[in-house]
Amino acid sequence: MSGSEPAIAQLTEITERVDRLVELCRRLSEENRVLRQSQEHLATERAQLLARNEQARSRVEAMILRLKSLEQ
Repeated sequence: MSGSEPAIAQLTEITERVDRLVELCRRLSEENRVLRQSQEHLATERAQLLARNEQARSRVEAMILRLKSLEQ
């Protein structure tokens, strides 16, 4: 049976490598999920900030117009 020992060792090594690859895929999938979630959150936050910036710009423009009308 000593002839089958190298085959068993190879099979064990292949099994371990496959297990490591499966674990790596699982970790990368989880990391990808977290990154996508973060990206979605940041995109939402960016849209909110742009909207707030636009509101502030509109208010400043309105104040400038009121001040100009008071000067006349």
